[in-house]
Amino acid sequence: MAETGSLTFSEQHHNAMTVALEQARIAVSEGEVPVGAVVLNVEGKIVARAHNMTRSGDPTAHAEVLAIRQAAAAGGSARSTLEDHTLVVTLEPCSMCAGAILASRIHTVVFGSWDDKAGAAGSVFDLLRDRRLPHRCEVVAGLMADQSAKILAEFFEERR
Repeated sequence: MAETGSLTFSEQHHNAMTVALEQARIAVSEGEVPVGAVVLNVEGKIVARAHNMTRSGDPTAHAEVLAIRQAAAAGGSARSTLEDHTLVVTLEPCSMCAGAILASRIHTVVFGSWDDKAGAAGSVFDLLRDRRLPHRCEVVAGLMADQSAKILAEFFEERR
């Protein structure tokens, strides 16, 4: 797995991950893969929160994409960029979500557990820090990783 950058976890990151884990638990109650995400503004205030909602019939309704959409709508900027924002998510973003993160120009991504099958922030791919792309993010991995991995493992164990 790739290095996770020089950033460390702040109290705001911990608080945001707690909310993201709550969102993941809501996803479980709805039969969704338990991934939760929140977006923090530059002051560290949560401006968006979401969980996976793909059972709605929208295959792009991943927690990260939904949280980015909410944060962009709340920001009201003409370009809807989130340059000074942080995304906190329970699972390493996939390539689709990494694309949305890059398009929205999010500054920092903090995630819990690695996704060794589809991760795009350092495990399988590293799109978020690819120097060939016009925008890159700071990436910090492993925040509350055990809790994030546990909720996913329990969800999939019940379905076997």
